[in-house]
Amino acid sequence: MPKDFRATTLERAIGRQLAGWRDERALSLTEAGQRVGFSSAKLSMMENAMQPSALVDIMALGYVYKMPTPEWQAVVLRAQHAERLRTGMLDNALNFDPAADFATLVFEASRLRVFSTDLVPAILQTPHYANAVTQNEDPVRAARLAMVREAWAGRLNGKDPLLVEAVFPESVLRPVIGGPRAMKAQLLHLMEISEHPTVSIQIVPHSVGVYPAMGSPFTLLDFPHRQHNNVAYVETLFKAEYVEDPALTEQCAQRFTTLQELALDPGESLELTAEAAAEPTCTSMR
Repeated sequence: MPKDFRATTLERAIGRQLAGWRDERALSLTEAGQRVGFSSAKLSMMENAMQPSALVDIMALGYVYKMPTPEWQAVVLRAQHAERLRTGMLDNALNFDPAADFATLVFEASRLRVFSTDLVPAILQTPHYANAVTQNEDPVRAARLAMVREAWAGRLNGKDPLLVEAVFPESVLRPVIGGPRAMKAQLLHLMEISEHPTVSIQIVPHSVGVYPAMGSPFTLLDFPHRQHNNVAYVETLFKAEYVEDPALTEQCAQRFTTLQELALDPGESLELTAEAAAEPTCTSMR
């Protein structure tokens, strides 16, 4: 394995595809390795994107697992593209949608840092709030956001919880989204979840004025494996993308640190959220 290998998110998605093929055949790593002529260690490294997957190895797995030819050929094409992408020969992405992949990446991450600008971060939204936000959106996008929340909820009280750090401006607390009851429930949810030991919520007060990344929300994901670089996820109206260049993700991390320094501490942020929840617009039962 090359010492400097860093798997791209596309290569990691390919690894998950290979693992999915094996799972469909109900084969252990040892059994599958014996059939294809790999060691179980090599197969595990391919599935977990700890090393590049050679095209001939992917073809061999497709044959051994008896996958339909178009399916394994599509994965081979993605692997070719991934190699060119990692070596700087191509821009992003062939048949790879980061928005569709994001929930899986949340499940694999060890730490998530999210800065939102006009809404409660998707991972912290209640279903009613999320439904109100996405009611005029593509239902596919709404389903993907639900998967992101479910991916996190599944780890919240597990043995390997995801560390979540969220920062957003005070203005996020004020709009009544989904009606007074839904908004109050959302604010109460923020208060409750902020008490969890793996969650930190900080609010940038109006008094700060200008702050880094205004109008530019982003999510940073850290991963436990050395071969997996940290990733920044950015979503716009038209597309979503992963930013994987370490220099750029480090710039995001620096901005996030500055935002945390400018924001109220978690305790003060909790108090501000409680004040917003007690305002007439949220207590109204109309």
